Amino acid sequence: MTTVKPLVTVVVPSYNQGCYLEQALASVFDQQLPVEVFVMDGGSKDRSLAIIHEWEHRLSGWRSHPDQGQAAAINEGIGWGEAPFVCWLNSDDWLLPAGLTYLYQALQQSLEAPAAYGRSWNFIEKTGNRRAVWVEPFNERRLALRCIISQPATLIRRSAWEVMGGLNENLHMAMDYDLWWRLFKRFGRLHFVDRFVAVNRDHMATKTKNQRRLHYQEAIRTVRQHYGRVPLKWWLAQPYAIWFKALHR
Repeated sequence: MTTVKPLVTVVVPSYNQGCYLEQALASVFDQQLPVEVFVMDGGSKDRSLAIIHEWEHRLSGWRSHPDQGQAAAINEGIGWGEAPFVCWLNSDDWLLPAGLTYLYQALQQSLEAPAAYGRSWNFIEKTGNRRAVWVEPFNERRLALRCIISQPATLIRRSAWEVMGGLNENLHMAMDYDLWWRLFKRFGRLHFVDRFVAVNRDHMATKTKNQRRLHYQEAIRTVRQHYGRVPLKWWLAQPYAIWFKALHR
């Protein structure tokens, strides 16, 4: 019997998201590429373990215990794998059909790019509506103004990931933003794919909604570190966004 080697290592970090986990896993296994999937659960107390056991026969590995945070869990999971391309999918997000294929094909054509990213939808759970996430072709100045890359819509070369040492485990909100900067500084522009490849779920329990001040603080430090200065936009947007989102909630 011939075993097809995986092309993509997919890590699914999760904590008490049993209501979403199955959709995330199904979307990964529906991709038309050979994948190895690792679920890194932080010790959930909901029905997550039941979902994991249902999918265990297709998973390449999983664990469930308290850990050092999302970035550490992702680094651990990707370290378990061996596929030449890597990504992570938060358990409340999902991939669109052929999403990984589009990103993989882009990296096969752009051999100098350390990573590829596409467009994604923001699914508003409260209303069921979708709107496009703000994603743009790669540009350093624009990246300094906002994170123009949507994390669930990305695919990274393992070789580049390993040179970078994975995610910065000291960050809890902007670890993806920091990684895009480091990849660009070391290898050059990330490759933009003008297709919708993933969906980001917007719900009331997300870290972005509940820790918005920390999110801005980490993002501002990331821009200062990699761009050398912080554009005025960040100082103007931070208090407004925190106030507006708090009022909206």
